[in-house]
Amino acid sequence: MIDSNNMARVVVLGGGVAGISAAYHLKNGMAGDVVCYEANSTVGGLLSNFSISGFRFDNAVHLSFTKDEYVKAMFSKTEHYSHAPDSSCYENGVWLRHPIQNNLYPLPIEDKVSLISSFYDAPKECGDNYSSWLVSQYGSALAERYPIKYTLKYWGIDASRLSLTWIGDRVRKADVGEILRGAFEARVDNHYYANEMRYPKQGGYFSFIKPMLEKIDIRLNKKALSINLALRSVTFADGEVVFFDKLINTIPLPELIRIIDGVPESVKVAAESLLYTTIDLISVGFSKVIENKNLWFYIYTDTLAARAYSPSLKSPDSVPDGASSLQFEIYNLSTSDELTAEDMIADIKSYLIKSKLCSEDDILFLHHKKIPYGNVVYDHDMEMRRQVILDYLNSNSIITAGRFGEWSYLWSDQALLSGKHAAEIVSQ
Repeated sequence: MIDSNNMARVVVLGGGVAGISAAYHLKNGMAGDVVCYEANSTVGGLLSNFSISGFRFDNAVHLSFTKDEYVKAMFSKTEHYSHAPDSSCYENGVWLRHPIQNNLYPLPIEDKVSLISSFYDAPKECGDNYSSWLVSQYGSALAERYPIKYTLKYWGIDASRLSLTWIGDRVRKADVGEILRGAFEARVDNHYYANEMRYPKQGGYFSFIKPMLEKIDIRLNKKALSINLALRSVTFADGEVVFFDKLINTIPLPELIRIIDGVPESVKVAAESLLYTTIDLISVGFSKVIENKNLWFYIYTDTLAARAYSPSLKSPDSVPDGASSLQFEIYNLSTSDELTAEDMIADIKSYLIKSKLCSEDDILFLHHKKIPYGNVVYDHDMEMRRQVILDYLNSNSIITAGRFGEWSYLWSDQALLSGKHAAEIVSQ
């Protein structure tokens, strides 16, 4: 006999932005019990934040540049700053505006001649991998010096092992006029995929989605251990068993498949084959306002970190008066050996001093935090293997949402809309 007290009309697994959005839009669009379960003691997933000695840090760089009117309207209810999308790149002591291929001006003449000559010799056709695409766009010299090198840092995998399906407008395509102008003179053109970057005045990026929490029933410290599809039940680590009519999943697909009873071997194999990156965050507090003027920047040499951002520039509310901060992101492929926190902290400290961003005396602390899931990796045929999993889940009436539930390279606004879409499917 099913205990009605442990019965939910809809169970939502995962309390990140997609799970919160799914529960929120269900509560606002249908009758019946909807409960969101989060394994951790805090909500928000990648969009949550943490504090160290009065300094607030997001879980990696987060800035809203959504063009979706629905999401813009939701986020606009939160007081926020509007920043210009200016960023820079660091290479061997030289700072160049982003994207590098359009801002070669600070480089020596011989470097510029070599890079631009290679651009004109670039093959017109490319193969089916990202490395080949980059060479066809920029020429081998520029591609190998910058984006191919950065790919290994950011994706944890060689560019030749990545497909082309994820690119879209995330990577600036080469334009001869832009490249030449940026080599002849210092430019301030905006080549980013947004005109402004919005960030809450208080409370970190999480403040954009916090209002949705007031409308939903979310339970913390509820790690799902097993799912019985025959009984339509979820068993949690604390022993509670919850029965459901509908299940919306936003936890990572590999983890979901591991806890479902009786999964076919082909689905298990597909799930275990999915690659992703982890993120090691090195958060740094400074005793004064350092000279950094970049909201965020990309790093091509001298450190393990792929990029960094400044919480104190996103909002003064992130730091004590008279202080400043940076956070560095170190990415690692899920199948690679993990680095030690001590080695990563030493690496970032060395970079800070070598790059002259600060002196050792300016550093109050360097803090390490590991994010177990950062980005899904688009290696070859990933979509085919992902579809095996999604077809199985769909056949069992499990709806998926979010970056790791859909296993797709979604930004925060897209993840929010993914949760909304899942709610709409349940409501049909």
